[in-house]
Amino acid sequence: MALTPKQKQKVTKEVKRHDKDTGSPEFQIALFTESIKKLTNHLKKNKKDFHSRRGLLQMVSKRRRLMAYLLKTDEKAYKKIIKKLGLKG
Repeated sequence: MALTPKQKQKVTKEVKRHDKDTGSPEFQIALFTESIKKLTNHLKKNKKDFHSRRGLLQMVSKRRRLMAYLLKTDEKAYKKIIKKLGLKG
């Protein structure tokens, strides 16, 4: 259920800070958001897949912590990523 390199590139193309960016909070939040969407669709079909559900909850938690960090350090980037990904702030 991992994202393919093409999917990753498509998702993170607009949020990268530079060409070789892989660690910025914006980049990670975008990847987590896409993985969460994909896993949510999987869990709609497979209601008893509790191992994947746990992984989903961990991803949501990690994304929330990254968003809190980004809000604390760079509020402008936080608002930009929220708007771009269609998340609630």
